[in-house]
Amino acid sequence: MSDSGVPPLSSSGIFTVADSILIDAPVKKVWQTLLDFGSYKEWNAFVRGQTVVDESGTALADQTPVAEKKLFISPVHLPPTMGTPRFMQSHSTTVRITTIDHEQHRAAWVTAGGLPRWALYAERWQMLTVENGKTKYESIEVFHGILAYVVQWFTGKNLVLGVRAMAEGLKSRSEGA
Repeated sequence: MSDSGVPPLSSSGIFTVADSILIDAPVKKVWQTLLDFGSYKEWNAFVRGQTVVDESGTALADQTPVAEKKLFISPVHLPPTMGTPRFMQSHSTTVRITTIDHEQHRAAWVTAGGLPRWALYAERWQMLTVENGKTKYESIEVFHGILAYVVQWFTGKNLVLGVRAMAEGLKSRSEGA
C-alpha cells in the first residue's frame, strides 16, 4: 500500500487498470455522485452497488464512507452491463477504505481479508481535479501478488472495460443529473 497519500506507481504491481475522463460538471457535483454508493445501480454498469459494512459484513446504518471502514462491493459486472449478467459474470469483494479526502477529492481502498498480501492485493484510487473548467476523473487500480497474474489472465480485459464504463457512467450521471 502507498503510505504517501498518493496512488501507487503502475510499475509497483503485476498489472494496472486505469482510465480518465473529462466531465463537464462542477467537481463538487461529481464528488457527491462518486460517493453516493446507493445510486450506483442507476448509472454504474461496472460496480452496481457499494455498502459500508462492519467487520462481520453487516450494513451500517450510516453509509458515509470514511477511512478504515470496510466496503462491500457487489455486484461487480464483468463485463460491465446495466442488465442482468450471464452466469459467472457477477462478482463481489470486500475492501478497506484507506482514504476519503473531501478537500483533494480522493478516495482509495485496498483488498481486505481473504488472501495474504503476497497472494493477491489490490489498491484502487479515484481522484478528481479541475482542468480547464471541467472535472477530470481518474481511476487507477494496481494489482500485486502471485494471483494477480490469474486475475489479469481471466478478467483483465473486462476490468479495463469496467473502469471505462464507470468513468462514462459517472460523466453521464454528473452532466445530466
